[in-house]
Amino acid sequence: MTYSLLNTIFLGLAVWFAVIAAVVNSKRGVKVTRSLLWTFGITLAVMLLTTAVFDNVIIGVGLVAYDPSTLMGAFIGLAPLEDFDYTIAAVIILPALWTLLGTRKKR
Repeated sequence: MTYSLLNTIFLGLAVWFAVIAAVVNSKRGVKVTRSLLWTFGITLAVMLLTTAVFDNVIIGVGLVAYDPSTLMGAFIGLAPLEDFDYTIAAVIILPALWTLLGTRKKR
């Protein structure tokens, strides 16, 4: 199994959670605003940047190694492009789960 195939599964699950969260939130009357989209975009940019930095460090010092036959062959520094899919999935799925789980009501 290649990392690309594995990442497709993770990204598919993340999108599935996001769609469910969007449907549930629309029934609750929560609207997607421009500021919410900006927040999502800034979060994604920051997370991709930190992924690029720390993945390169981790791979550079030899903590992680990849079988080249399972990679697409595109890299950002030493980090394979597939590593960034996990970050994208996390940025999608965590806010979706947060909204689905709701908040506690104060007594």
